[in-house]
Amino acid sequence: MCGIAGFAGHGDFEDLKKMNTALVHRGPDDEGYWHDSAKSLFLAHRRLSIIDLKDGAQPMWTQDGDLGVVFNGEIYNHRELRVELESQGHRFRTHHSDTEVLLHGYRQWGDQLPHKLNGMWAFALYDVRRNRLFLSRDRFGKKPLFYTFQNGTFAFASELTALRRHSAVKTSVSTLSLKKYFAYGFIPAPGSLYQKIYKLPAGHNLSVDLDDFRPVVHKYWEFLLDPCQHLPRNAEQVWSEQIRDLLEKAVSRRLMADVPLGVFLSGGIDSSAVTLFAAKAGSAPPKTFSIGFEEASFDESQYASRSAKLFRTDHHLKTLSLEQVRDLLPAIMTRLDEPMGDSSLLPTYLLCRETRKQVTVVLGGDGADELFCGYDPFRALHLAEQYARLVPRPVHRAIRLAAGLFPVSHKNMSFDFKFKRALRGLSYEKKLWNPVWLGPLEPKELDELFLEKIDIEEVYSEAIDCWDSCCLDDIVDKTLQFYTRLYLQDGILVKVDRASMMHSLEVRAPFLDRDLVDLVRTIPSAYKFRNGQSKYILKKALEPLLPASIIHRSKKGFGAPIGRWFQQGGLDLNPDSGPHGLNNTFIRKSIENHRNRSHDYRLFLWNAWVLVKTVPEQ
Repeated sequence: MCGIAGFAGHGDFEDLKKMNTALVHRGPDDEGYWHDSAKSLFLAHRRLSIIDLKDGAQPMWTQDGDLGVVFNGEIYNHRELRVELESQGHRFRTHHSDTEVLLHGYRQWGDQLPHKLNGMWAFALYDVRRNRLFLSRDRFGKKPLFYTFQNGTFAFASELTALRRHSAVKTSVSTLSLKKYFAYGFIPAPGSLYQKIYKLPAGHNLSVDLDDFRPVVHKYWEFLLDPCQHLPRNAEQVWSEQIRDLLEKAVSRRLMADVPLGVFLSGGIDSSAVTLFAAKAGSAPPKTFSIGFEEASFDESQYASRSAKLFRTDHHLKTLSLEQVRDLLPAIMTRLDEPMGDSSLLPTYLLCRETRKQVTVVLGGDGADELFCGYDPFRALHLAEQYARLVPRPVHRAIRLAAGLFPVSHKNMSFDFKFKRALRGLSYEKKLWNPVWLGPLEPKELDELFLEKIDIEEVYSEAIDCWDSCCLDDIVDKTLQFYTRLYLQDGILVKVDRASMMHSLEVRAPFLDRDLVDLVRTIPSAYKFRNGQSKYILKKALEPLLPASIIHRSKKGFGAPIGRWFQQGGLDLNPDSGPHGLNNTFIRKSIENHRNRSHDYRLFLWNAWVLVKTVPEQ
């Protein structure tokens, strides 16, 4: 795992050096530079050494000097691709570097290379003969890639912080991005916090002709559900066997490393399955890691300890007080790069910190909830449809007012929190249910915060596109596509990348393996969510391998007591200074209503606090 940066156009080596230095946490083991001032092209790399420690330095070049690359990520099928390329006459100089596979793979397949890859990546490849840059990001965007074209310069980097170090790159906060941030709790690709700076979306390539430096973006893949029309005989059994087989292979692929490796273990079905297959594949018990909290409603360490005992792992548990670690938050925010509103960033940061003390690479369970309908909203969908159909709008408004009188609880995922948010979403049309359930503010509150009527189609364009692009009419399918294409890619995976790379820790996600995802996309949603049971087919697949106590354990979630912190003054947000032009009257009212427990504004206050700490006004 690494950090990459570069530019074409105006600038000099000092700009490149500053950009790369900002990425040192992503690659503390080595740094590499290449530049051609005559062609105004500069490339840089920070390395976290994991595979082929001796020969994997970057930028890496083909022997004839025609192709060079800087690469962040891991290609899990690089051994198979190397064999295939060697059969086509390619000759490799390194022993087993996956980076060199990209160079020969591009020479063989050109822009079709990403279709051949199973892994996570963000890379920039320089094609000398064609005088072009070719950049690519993996299918789910597990590795970040920002870019900009301004002042006659194209520049890219793994993080916004690095991109902003270039002297030609100017930044101005985008009001539309702020609106999306408070609508979703994150800023979805291709937007970033700043005007004229973009994220290359997941599943996209970008090419730059070095005669004019203008970027052209191409989509090569997107997550779309494609359930099979003709079910196999004994479909449940067939799919269960295939899921087991593909997940086992996915875990095995992700165990390749020349450095110590472990597994995140929460004790739920996802992490337990990964741990099981890691234990089965290894010659020694795997190292597993979990974090516990003294606050009972936020702690699930007992489940992790039970699973670790079951699988006989070398388990490492660190128990902390959330009140004590709250003091770490300002320091975390200064390194966050771009604001994101998921409060589970804090426990994820702590888990990564403790894990990095033992290993350099870790496997996690990310992606399973999205692919197999694991979130609470899936359980509420059909009831919500009945409610929306039967309850008239005036009655709904009265129910919301009555629910607002319920006492506010700041426990983790409390009933009143989920119930009130469910009613909030139902105040809007179906295509907005998911983002309104998930986000810090609903549309009418966004109007107040920005002192203008927001354009719903513009602010929620990504969620609406997820809804409309799903060719299936079932609300479960449309919701699954929202969580997988939007929430997973621009929320969950961004959080995990930032929290882990702050500690130079690589996190791998077996559930997002290309082959497994391609199977799961074809399984109808009725086999993922059935009779109120989430992850139905995954549970069936793992029943022969895991005990019922793990299979049917209720989902707890990973969070922090932000509601209580704001209510008791543990986190301070100045109500009289609206950041970046936001309505301070709305902020003041939200703080007052939250503190007197007449309303639960935990998500909005947290997002506003993160924005202030991450992006101080200039």
